[in-house]
Amino acid sequence: MRNHCRYAAVTAPRLRNDGGGAGRGALGVITLPSKEASPRFEILGRPAAWRDGQPLDLGPGKQQAVLAVLLLTPNRPVPTTAIVDAVWGDEPPDNGANVVQKYVAGLRRVLEPDRSPRSPGRLLTLSGAGYALHVPRGGLDADVFRDRVKEALAERAAGDVARAGTLLRDALDMWRGPALAGLNGGFFTAARDRLEEERAAALEASAEIGLDLREHARLVPELIRLVAEFPLREGFRYLLMLALYRSGRQAEALAAYRDARAFFAEEFGSEPGERLQSLHVGILRSDPSLAAPGPGAARRSASEPPDDDGRPAADAADTVEAVARPSPPVPSGFAPPDPRLNPAPVADAPDAPGGRLLAYPAPAAAPAPPPSWPSYNGPAFANGSAFGNGVAGYSAAPAAWGAWPAPVEKKRPAWPLRAVLASIPLLSLGLATWAVLAYFAARRRSWWLALASAVQLGLTVLGFGSALASDVDQTTWWDVPMMFSLLATMLGGAVHLVVLTAEPWSPPPPDDERAAAAMAVPMIEQRVRREQARSLVAHHPEVARHLGIGRPDVARAFDDGGLIDVNTAPEHVLAALPGLEPSHAKLIVLSRTAQGPLATVDDLVHRQIMPFQTVHALRETLIAVPPNTDAAVPDEEFGAPAAPAAGG
Repeated sequence: MRNHCRYAAVTAPRLRNDGGGAGRGALGVITLPSKEASPRFEILGRPAAWRDGQPLDLGPGKQQAVLAVLLLTPNRPVPTTAIVDAVWGDEPPDNGANVVQKYVAGLRRVLEPDRSPRSPGRLLTLSGAGYALHVPRGGLDADVFRDRVKEALAERAAGDVARAGTLLRDALDMWRGPALAGLNGGFFTAARDRLEEERAAALEASAEIGLDLREHARLVPELIRLVAEFPLREGFRYLLMLALYRSGRQAEALAAYRDARAFFAEEFGSEPGERLQSLHVGILRSDPSLAAPGPGAARRSASEPPDDDGRPAADAADTVEAVARPSPPVPSGFAPPDPRLNPAPVADAPDAPGGRLLAYPAPAAAPAPPPSWPSYNGPAFANGSAFGNGVAGYSAAPAAWGAWPAPVEKKRPAWPLRAVLASIPLLSLGLATWAVLAYFAARRRSWWLALASAVQLGLTVLGFGSALASDVDQTTWWDVPMMFSLLATMLGGAVHLVVLTAEPWSPPPPDDERAAAAMAVPMIEQRVRREQARSLVAHHPEVARHLGIGRPDVARAFDDGGLIDVNTAPEHVLAALPGLEPSHAKLIVLSRTAQGPLATVDDLVHRQIMPFQTVHALRETLIAVPPNTDAAVPDEEFGAPAAPAAGG
């Protein structure tokens, strides 16, 4: 059998001369080499020890626990009381020091079998500060794991991504299962969590390197498993979304974000981090910076999130510098920027700040009207806004999208057919009434009609049974149920069919999946418009105020996807939001008047204006546009209703 052994260095015997004259016998002391190699320890799994490729018997569980405590702080003394607290917790033995001494003696017999009973230990020593286990460099798998991870990160920083990936895989292969498996107690649980955190960080770095190496398709199954294993780490969810997107599975990437958002909202009542939200916006915009890096090209790490506008760092810095300068007055024909496109600098523009102007293309034409609008249920207004002055509810859709599609026409059977259907119970003496009702129940998918058909069938059976049990020569009590069933099935069935055919009927609605598929594209378009508006508010709030973002009660040409500004929207507009009580709307207006504008939508919860559940449900619709702080330009310039357009 082939053994993977590590041998200790063996030196030849030396003769040491303690000094003696010539011609006099010299006293020589022979120093013998060590006959045993240093053991190798493992804690990345069940605690184990090896020597020369052979496992060592570490004894009972408490003795292994004492060894694990010493291995977690190698080469440093651990007080006896600390060992007792770590191993036994709240139930220490009566004489803990003696019990620890007994287990230490057992470990010495295993780790140093050639040591004489009364000689001091070489590996496991005792001092005034406690017991210390001397572990040579490379003798503990946890230390080797950390060294390889550090080396991998250094190689990655130096540009050798392939070498870094190999080192990280070698380091992760050292794990044989949960760290310190089989050891229970608060001390070992905390140590296990620390080691698992180091493993998770190494796994995340390995996945990032895999994305840099264009291995996104291979990483998807592994990242799905890691998300399930570490549900609280947003890094794995970020990498999973990015790997899915680069694999051409954009819908699944968006579904992964939806699952992450639902998980964090349900467990902690919070939204995903900014890094995850930025990636979600980038996927919705099909951000070019999220594409897989080209082979051999200089690329940035997958762990670095893209800028909000999807541009390189240098362009983003120029944009920040331009935004920091005083903004010129907004022209009347200003076209809002499309965050999905890179700005095209226009040369020789002396009127622009610093001689540079960022020109944006005009927004695309509005899409065709969807079959239905998921968020609104009221009438549309002539100004193209989702609200009108004095509004009491949401509009069905912005007027720019055109009129509603024609409603489904309800069907009413013709009168000859109605007459034939009503005569069936009379002509069949009630025998066919249940069958006609069963047909209507199946056609209209009505449980009530099915129940009525079953009742008619029961009455028919009752009538036949009464007729068979009665005597034709004389009157019996069976004649009563027979007559009742005959009248109920004939006359009652005829009246029931007349009522059914007189009521207009529409065909059943489409299946939920087909309806959801039909609604998917308009909902994504609406979300993209909202994200564009949010990006405009974040980078150019003065332009956002001028365009009336979050103000559906004023005439405007910019479609913000139905956002509502909590800082400027009137009370009646806020009260029209679904799930928001009129008292909440009044509190919002009073709070922003008395305490100042809200910095974020979360301030509605911090100021105790609305419960978190309501804010979370309306988070896609609400926005907090920063107010105008320039005294020379009042807020009314952007909030007052604009003059009606020509022909409007």
